Amino acid sequence: MQNRRLFWDIVEKIELLIDSGNYPPGSRLPPERVLAEQFDVSRPTIREAIIALEVRQRVEVKTSSGVYVIEKPDEANSQLFVSAFELTQARALVEGEAAALAAGSITKEELEQLHISLVKMESGINAEEADKEFHSIISKATRNNAILFSVQNFWHLRESKENIKEAYRMVCNSNVNKRKDEHREIYNALKAGDAQAARVAMHEHFNRLINALFDATEARALEEVKRKNNETRDLYSLSHLVS
Repeated sequence: MQNRRLFWDIVEKIELLIDSGNYPPGSRLPPERVLAEQFDVSRPTIREAIIALEVRQRVEVKTSSGVYVIEKPDEANSQLFVSAFELTQARALVEGEAAALAAGSITKEELEQLHISLVKMESGINAEEADKEFHSIISKATRNNAILFSVQNFWHLRESKENIKEAYRMVCNSNVNKRKDEHREIYNALKAGDAQAARVAMHEHFNRLINALFDATEARALEEVKRKNNETRDLYSLSHLVS
């Protein structure tokens, strides 16, 4: 898990260099060996970072030529509004299939890592980080980098978009025991190598989450209606005339 987090640090550092003009659009990034020495990391970590930068449309990899910086994606697209409901639905679709795929390829070591994350969640120690680790391990176990980066980017949205952060804050601390049970079901299905059970368990987890989001949104809307009604009642009250 530490190595996978490390390459995202390199992604951010290279993006800062690109945005600051050190590597302008059209320029070629230094060779893999040079970048590994510059950031004091392994060459595989640099390769993972380059793949992530390519997925983010910051660089283009040209075979036998090198890695070139490209124009930043359209700001309109980068500022595209994504709701918590849309994110949760997308996560259910992608991560449901990721769990099914991982059931056939997850290793004993990854199952051990998954169990450690599960124990952390159940103990309440760094539960949010453990939750993130849990889903990341599963996405890595698919042996499909496109799925891995999709799940990583889902977490990036969850942690960077204020509307999503606020929505998840409303529900993540509710039904904590149910949340633990859902992750335990996912783990058990993966341990058994049962693709369909893993898919269903992941879907049930996100189905409960999206319903919790609807309940929280509804409760918030009702509170807002009550607040406005109270303000209006105070404004037009005749109590001072009849008391």
